[in-house]
Formats: sequence, C-alpha cells, structure tokens
Amino acid sequence: MKATLAILPGDGIGPETIKAATEVLRVIETRFRHSFELKNWPIGANSLRSGQSALPAETLSACLSADAVLLGAVGDPEFDTLPRAERPEAGLLGLRQALGTYANLRPARVWPGLEQSSSLRTDRLAGTDLLIVRELTGGLYFGQPRGIEQDRTSAINTLCYSRNEIERIARIGFEAAQRRQQRLTSVDKANVLETSELWRSVVIELSTSYPDVSLEHMYVDACAMSLVLEPSRFDVIVTENLFGDILSDEAGAIVGSLGLLPSASLGNGTGIFEPVHGSAPTIAGKNIANPIGTIASTAMLLRHGLGAEEEALAIERAVEQTLADGFRTVDLAHGDTAPVSCSKMTEAIIERLANCDS
Repeated sequence: MKATLAILPGDGIGPETIKAATEVLRVIETRFRHSFELKNWPIGANSLRSGQSALPAETLSACLSADAVLLGAVGDPEFDTLPRAERPEAGLLGLRQALGTYANLRPARVWPGLEQSSSLRTDRLAGTDLLIVRELTGGLYFGQPRGIEQDRTSAINTLCYSRNEIERIARIGFEAAQRRQQRLTSVDKANVLETSELWRSVVIELSTSYPDVSLEHMYVDACAMSLVLEPSRFDVIVTENLFGDILSDEAGAIVGSLGLLPSASLGNGTGIFEPVHGSAPTIAGKNIANPIGTIASTAMLLRHGLGAEEEALAIERAVEQTLADGFRTVDLAHGDTAPVSCSKMTEAIIERLANCDS
C-alpha cells in the first residue's frame, strides 16, 4: 500500500507526540511493506509565529489532497488576546470545515493495568469500553450570529442544527453500535432546547432502520453523572458538538488520563486523526508528554483512513503490552511507580510492535 499523509505537528506537546507517532508509522511501513509519504505542514500558533495564518493555504491544499491527516495539537495562550478568528484554534476549526469532517469518533477504554490511574473505584471501572460519536461541524461552535460587544456588556452564540446534520451523525452512531454491542445512547437536552427536541425526534425516526440496535435517550446532565457512577453501562454515545466535547474529556479522566485518548474525525473525504488532549504548553519540550493518544490516533488513521485493520490492531496490541509491562508516563504514574519519558514510552511501544506477532 502507498499512502500520502499530511502531518501537522501543531503546538505545545504536539511536535513531541507526532514524532512518536511517525516513528510508529515507519515501523508499520517496514513490517507490512507499505510506503508512506510523510510531510510536515504548519498550523495553529506555530504557523502564526512565522507570519502566516492559523491555516495556511498550502497546508489546507496538502490536507485536501492527502489520504489522511495526522494532527498533534493546536493552541497557545500567547495568542488568546487576538480576535477569535485569528487565534490558533481557528486553524483547526477551519480545517474541519474545509474537509467536511462532521463525525468525531472518540473511544475510551480502561487499558488492563491502568485501573489504579483512575480516580474511580476499580469495581466501577471494570468493563469500561465506550465510544463517543460527536457531531463536529455544527452547533454552538459554528452557529451564526455570534460575537461579543465591544464594551463586553453582552455576547451571543447561536445553537442551530438541521435535520440532515442530525441524521448523518446519528447514522454513524447506529452503525458503530452495530459493530460493537448493539447499544446506542443518544444524549441531548430535549426538556430545554428546541435543537435537542429536533435531535431526539430525528434519532427516533432513524432507529426504525436499525432494529438490531437498542436505543436509549439521556439528558446530558444525567449522562455526565452516569459516566462517573457506572461507565461500563455505555457502549456508543452519540451527541452534539458541545456535549460531545465535554463528555469525551470526562471519559478521559475516568479511564486514567486525557493523554490516552485518540480520535478520528471523518466525513466524505480526507479524515483527521488527532489525540483528544490539548497542546499543554506548560509541559512542552520537557519530554514528559504521554504519546499514547497520538499513537492510538495513528491506529485509527490506519483503520478508518486507509482500511488497514491488521496494522491498527498491531499498534493497539503493542500499546496494551507496553502498559501491561508497567511502563507509565507521568500522568499515569502512581504510588512508587517511576514515570518514563515520552521518548522512552515510544521506544517501548516500538520494540513490542516490531517484535510481536500480528
């Protein structure tokens, strides 16, 4: 297989974790006899510092023509005083819109051996393996009108969803549930929001096409509580943009660390694959970041972007074995466990990936 991958290291710890992921890709390339063309492109604060926009035209062009996009992280408080449309995060939002990646898949599982890294009791964590399907291009993040008055006495954001937007993300949720445990939880706030009222009615209508999937509805506040009290009750959660952003971060805390969580943003063209964590500028350059979220995102790239299931499973097994062997970055270490660096964790994963059977 030959594939062209646009690599966007981004900001903060992004370049460190992307370096780890590209090293993993090179091992996959050798082991499975593939050929990957990897080229770095600027985005976010890194791009702004060079005098370009947060999403330069050449970066967008490269992403549109690539087979998949691997992104590190975007954001830096240095630019927080700029108008919102000129901040680093505008590059990421613009990329999602340009590529039409409306479905964000965020799996969260408790890796064997990491039960003690969560703040929850181990009996509550047992069996936790869920997938959050987040609508990514609608809702409050993109609705118009939006803005803040110059005197900062008021501000407005608009929450808007169309039937088509709801139906296409709900289909992703139902189809994901069919491949898993056939259980779908649709999360809304239909007792308060008209958009959620429409959301719920569309999901109910669509459910008749998926009789093998058990559907339940939950208000977002009840879901947030249930994620803490009984995370293993969930299989697939489908929800709108803002709710999905919040709930997936909560899921990261439940399973031990945001540094573990990968994501895939999919649409009708090129997909974007990135860790759920942010740029974490306070630890950038210290070689202590957890690379697993980005490495696991690389597995999702292979599975969803290139159709390479065996290769994706090989990466996930190498991560699982590395954790089972006791390797922990600082965000996962507890008690007397000595943390390893970002590069050391990467080396351990690569060693197991290169030597284990597929």
